[in-house]
Amino acid sequence: MCRVYSTILMIGAEDKAHALHQLPVRLLRMNTGRDAVQCLRTEAVDSVVSRWDLVDMPDGLLLRRILAARPRIPTIALIQPGNHRQEIQARSLGVTAIVSEETDGAHFREMLCQILHIEEYATLAAAGAADRFL
Repeated sequence: MCRVYSTILMIGAEDKAHALHQLPVRLLRMNTGRDAVQCLRTEAVDSVVSRWDLVDMPDGLLLRRILAARPRIPTIALIQPGNHRQEIQARSLGVTAIVSEETDGAHFREMLCQILHIEEYATLAAAGAADRFL
């Protein structure tokens, strides 16, 4: 069994979860901001990945609430491609990283590994994922 280095809360980002498959992380997947808030009350979360616009919390409201309560938690905002307004708002909020929703899985995985300080797993996970398709 692999040691888990971090617990990541992913909100509205199910399509990015596959990129983290072989990493030593625990993924908590939520679809709504409301579910994410409840999860944060009951789970020890080390980092957050969230779409900027959620159905129940548009315009980065969830990330604003999270960072107001826990300003040092690493956060990644997934924004719409080419949406400069979302990018500027996310930067002014102080998220750790901003990623376009179109970013490929390998780049997303590498970036998350850097944020979590587990860079050595970025290439291992990528190699393992490639082996599955051979």
